[in-house]
Amino acid sequence: MDEVFKALADPSRRLLLDSLNADNGQTLRELCAGLDMTRQAVSKHLAVLESANLVTTRRRGREKLHYLNAEPVNAIADRWINRYDRGRIAALADLKTALEGANMSEEFVYTTYIKTTDRKLWQALTDPAFTKQYWGASFDTDWQPGSVMTWYEKDWKSTDPEQVVLEAEPYRKLSYTWHTMSLEHADAFGIDHEKARQWMTEPRSKVTFEIEPMGEIVKLTVVHDGFEPDSALLKALSGGWPSILANLKTLLETGEVLQFE
Repeated sequence: MDEVFKALADPSRRLLLDSLNADNGQTLRELCAGLDMTRQAVSKHLAVLESANLVTTRRRGREKLHYLNAEPVNAIADRWINRYDRGRIAALADLKTALEGANMSEEFVYTTYIKTTDRKLWQALTDPAFTKQYWGASFDTDWQPGSVMTWYEKDWKSTDPEQVVLEAEPYRKLSYTWHTMSLEHADAFGIDHEKARQWMTEPRSKVTFEIEPMGEIVKLTVVHDGFEPDSALLKALSGGWPSILANLKTLLETGEVLQFE
């Protein structure tokens, strides 16, 4: 965690995080325009933030977009902060909240590094024996592009011809559409019907898992997109993904799952 604290200690780097918190997914040019720093200075600070995994990047055409990444601070909170008095670390807890509540415009992007292999990670993303442990959900499909997916979670089941596998490149990339929102889903998870009906009016989103082996670790980037501006569903899902991915990382590295309060 030394790199995280070092990165956060610099006020210029905190300004960059504030900028991404206000408007996530910016190019270098856009970041420079909003800050009183040279392009070279911004590039150097971004490199430090990327090294600490507080900022993650993705290519979109010829542009390189920068996203605020909550994973490092979530890791501190989930694996360390919970053992101590939260009152003494209010600043870090506030940062965790800010990172999770970043304005993600129309997509959620989250990068984590897991000490595992690309094959084990692929299995954890597709094998119901794994997904049930860290997610509580499982999927019935052959994981071929175009195949329909049946979702299971608790006593809820969802089958829909639009719930499909989009891409499946073993050990590198997996993408599928999100499950259908319904009042049955709301009842199964104690969600208010008014909120559920709002989610049901939104377009179907999709989630993509990008896997990149890096020696003894694997870089996993999760992109959940296809949302409309100011999506209420995106706000809800962005609060759930960090816990799922922290559980996935812990399961693969320790064989156990986290116990959330």
